[in-house]
Amino acid sequence: MKILITGGAGFIGSNLALAFSKDHDVTVFDSLTRKGSEKNLEWLTGNKKIKFVKGEITDFPLVTKLVKGQDVVLHLAAQVAVTSSVSDPRRDFEVNALGTLNILEAARSCRKLPLITYASTNKVYGNLKNARYAEKSSRFIDKEHLKGVSEEEPLDFYSPYGCSKGTGDSYTKDYARIYNLPTIVFRKSCIYGTHQYGTEDQGWVAYFVRQALSNKEITLYGNGKQVRDLLFIDDLMNLYQKAITRFAEGKHVSGVFNVGGGVDNTVSLLELIAKLEKLLGKKIKLKLAHERPGDQKVYITDIRKVSKEFSWKPKIGVEAGVDRLVEWVRGLVK
Repeated sequence: MKILITGGAGFIGSNLALAFSKDHDVTVFDSLTRKGSEKNLEWLTGNKKIKFVKGEITDFPLVTKLVKGQDVVLHLAAQVAVTSSVSDPRRDFEVNALGTLNILEAARSCRKLPLITYASTNKVYGNLKNARYAEKSSRFIDKEHLKGVSEEEPLDFYSPYGCSKGTGDSYTKDYARIYNLPTIVFRKSCIYGTHQYGTEDQGWVAYFVRQALSNKEITLYGNGKQVRDLLFIDDLMNLYQKAITRFAEGKHVSGVFNVGGGVDNTVSLLELIAKLEKLLGKKIKLKLAHERPGDQKVYITDIRKVSKEFSWKPKIGVEAGVDRLVEWVRGLVK
């Protein structure tokens, strides 16, 4: 098949590009504006089954040209930081909302409709107004979502980033209903792994690892007891593979799915720091700052729907995943 990956030089996109290039012709489309994207592109260079096109997702004529003739479009291109969305909401909207509409409109004009997968986010659920928290020694516990947040949770697009990603999410869902375009929305929790050049605003697990290995200070916003479920990149790639295979076999069903490590792969910020200190054999420099707006105290994914639909579940636990990430980052900081 022919597969177009928008944001294909990013962390998730580059991993998917390399994996799918073994059996398919892959086009990587990226603006190369995000930190680490050029390094990931270098990693992909030399693979004859991967074609690279530099450009902006806001360029509708270019997007239309690239989507034409594709069997699958993995739409990952995005402005990914909440802080950047607050400082420049117009740019955030143009990339996330208008960029997604460009993909959908380009796909709708194709004679043979391609599969569109949209990389959404848990931020579409906002601050989880129904949550009830208990505070323990190292983490918060959400008593209302003991099995995680399901797709039935009310949407609450908190922050410009939440609004723009939620807009793309809703458009992608609706294009399947109104135009019969085959789509999948994956609302992702914290994805981590190799070739992730994380920052303080996005990709925090990789950022923590790099700061720790470089003997640099880590700022915790709030008390550090915030909890997330983690999903290693290899497990996410396996899910994409299952979705594409099912589409190729004519068994596609459009839908919205929460994707993450689930209740078995949770960690708080403090707990991750403790794991890293034990693994590295040293204390990590910490600084506490005020909690940031829109930062959920607890977000754990209810993965029961996606697990049932795709016969999928995470196989790489937090301990093993963090070990693999640490070894990869070691090679960067030497």
